[in-house]
Amino acid sequence: MPWTQTLRPSRRSLLVGAAGVAGAALLGGCSDGSGSSGADTGVPLERRMREAAVRDSERLLERYDATVAAHPDLAARLAPLRGAVAEHTGALALAGPVKTGPSPSPSASGSRSGASPSPSASAPAGAAAAPSAAAVPAKPAEALTALADAERSLAEARTVSLAGAPGELARLLASVAACGAVHAYLLTSTPGAAS
Repeated sequence: MPWTQTLRPSRRSLLVGAAGVAGAALLGGCSDGSGSSGADTGVPLERRMREAAVRDSERLLERYDATVAAHPDLAARLAPLRGAVAEHTGALALAGPVKTGPSPSPSASGSRSGASPSPSASAPAGAAAAPSAAAVPAKPAEALTALADAERSLAEARTVSLAGAPGELARLLASVAACGAVHAYLLTSTPGAAS
């Protein structure tokens, strides 16, 4: 019987082996190489990803503005969520070399319109303004659901993009995606839960 015991690995050796494989996979997935070739391609990738994230956040801000314009009674409920999206836009734009970053004013008034003409996002943001204004449903509950769907889909897209993002940007995108998921929940919950 002793010879059958040597063919089976112990539970401890299996756990240590599994932990080693998982650790190697995590370290391999998180580090994108610190060699000169990885650094040369990492900077433009991060910049492109940041610019795309800023454009997406600006489109979401426009959806908030269009919803408030169509349903002024929702302005107080949407103001804190819109303010958070504006701050996310600023956080994503801060590290970009050509971005000046919008003012982090969380008000629901036209404070965003004064900061929207950024050099790289003015054309896509302007192009998205008309469809988002036309896409606001007539009923306030449906408008909140549509806004929650926009938050949810952007959060999911940001979660998917984490795989290709450099370390610091991946952490920022993960945080912003988590906030978007919470916003989607708050937009579809009862009004008392959102305040």
